Formats: sequence, structure tokens, C-alpha cells
Amino acid sequence: MTSPLVLTLTLLLAVLAQSPLRGALGTPVMQTWMTVFVAVTVQALPFLVLGVLLSAGIAVFVPPSFFARALPARPALAVPVAGLAGAVLPGCECASVPVAGALVRRGVTPAAALAFLLSAPAINPIVLTATAVAFPRNPEMVLARFLGSLLVACAMGWLWQRLGRTDWLRLPAHAPHEGATKGETFWNSVRHDTVHAGGFLVLGAMAAATLKAATPATWLRTAADTPVLSILALAVLAVLLSICSEADAFVAASLTQFSLTAKLVFLVVGPMIDLKLFAMQAGTFGRGFALRFAPATFALAVAGGIVTAAVLL
Repeated sequence: MTSPLVLTLTLLLAVLAQSPLRGALGTPVMQTWMTVFVAVTVQALPFLVLGVLLSAGIAVFVPPSFFARALPARPALAVPVAGLAGAVLPGCECASVPVAGALVRRGVTPAAALAFLLSAPAINPIVLTATAVAFPRNPEMVLARFLGSLLVACAMGWLWQRLGRTDWLRLPAHAPHEGATKGETFWNSVRHDTVHAGGFLVLGAMAAATLKAATPATWLRTAADTPVLSILALAVLAVLLSICSEADAFVAASLTQFSLTAKLVFLVVGPMIDLKLFAMQAGTFGRGFALRFAPATFALAVAGGIVTAAVLL
């Protein structure tokens, strides 16, 4: 029972059962599921490829000594520097995961790499520009998103530096490329990381589509009437929808029944922890890491969004 045989049998079964399959896929729930799944996958895939290319470039062409010179020797200072460095990467969270993995493999302290992982999707120029366009009547949302996200990223980096353990963080080992040129090693790394991270992206997109199709719309209207519940509702919604950070500001702006505080929490939480991110982090750094990192990130992101909104909004 080989993989090609399994694929052939699956395709044959799909052809034989195409009539009932066509009827099942034509239902409104399945149409919603397929729309969300395709949207999340297509939206995230270009940035995943960008992250894989950057990851391979860092692993192959950038010497380890560069990071030793670029970042402060003290981890406590390296964390905010790495967090601010996230502002220069025009990509979403799908790009930051493989890049952060490459940084750790190249000797960067995990606390700094994790701060970069969290800040890059939320404070890069494309995301901040999209936020300004989505909230033309509330320009303070741009500054609030920048400061709130950077605050949470640095806090998580410092928290990992203080409490994190090296045995919680497992990176996928790249196969050796003895005798290969740098170009061959680069493309081998690209193929390896694309297959590895892409599979977890698909799993996360499937989970997001399932939850989106099964969540009644009336729940949102009920939650918006209670301030505390509205904040928690949008925080959970950000995790479930798994929207790319370049587009989440427009979704937040469309939720007119919710307060600016709840919308800011949505914008801070989404790029840091959602279903596809959890799956990709588990695939890149290990399931044990993701099970510890994700809840802490969610709690700090909600708290950071509330505090920042109380000061700026």
C-alpha cells in the first residue's frame, strides 16, 4: 500500500461518488467552509513562501557572526532590538515563523527570535498602512497597534528569557548538504521548509474554516452588548478566523457594533496567535513549545491591548 496507490484509490473513489459529493459540497455550510479555507490558504501562501525564502537565505548566506554583531550580547537588550527589527519585514505571520526558526538555528537567543516572530506581523509598514486606511477617522489606532504589539512581543521575549527552557524548543533538523553549492543548498532548504510549513498551514486553514462555518452569527451580536465579553469575543474570534495581518484591520473596522478597545485587542491578538500560527509553531518549534507559548501569548496580547487602549484610545 504505497502513497501513489492510496492517491489513485482516493481519486477513483471520488469519481465514482461524484454525485453525492457534488450535492454535499453544494450546501451553504460547505460553501462557507470552502470559501474560508481557500481564502486563508491563498492569502497566507505568498507570505509563507516569502518567509521560506528569507529563512533559507539566512541559513545559507548569512554568517552566524553577523547576528552576534547586530544584536546586543545581553538577551534583555536583544529582545527589544529584535522586536523593533520586525518593523522592516513586509510580511505576515506566515513569513515570520520560518524566519524565526532560522534565526534560532543561526545562534540568535530564542527570546530575541520569539520577540521578532511576534512583532514582525503586527508592526511592519504594510500592516500599519492598512490599519490607517481601515480606520481613517481613528488615526490613533495605528499608534495603538504599533505600541501594543511591540509591548506584548517584548514582554513575551523577556518572559521566555526568564522562564523558558531549552528542552521546550525543538527545531526541525535540516539534512546535511555535503558537496552542494550554496545555490543548491538554498533551494534544498526552500523545498524542505515549504513542504514542512505548508502542511501545517493547510491544517490550520482547515480548522479555521470549520470553526467559521459552525459559529452562529448571533453570538457576535450578543457579545457586543457587554464590554468585557466583547473584548474576549473578538480576541477569540481573532484566533479562530486566522486572518492574515495585512487584511485583519479591514475586518476589525467592519465590526461596527464593537468598541475601539475590542477592535484593538482583535488586531493585537490575531497576528500573534491564531489556528494556523499555532499549527505552524508546533511544526517548527515543537508541540510542547506551542502548548506553552500560545496560551501565554494570548493572555499577554489581550492584556496589552486593553492597557494600550486605556492610554491611547
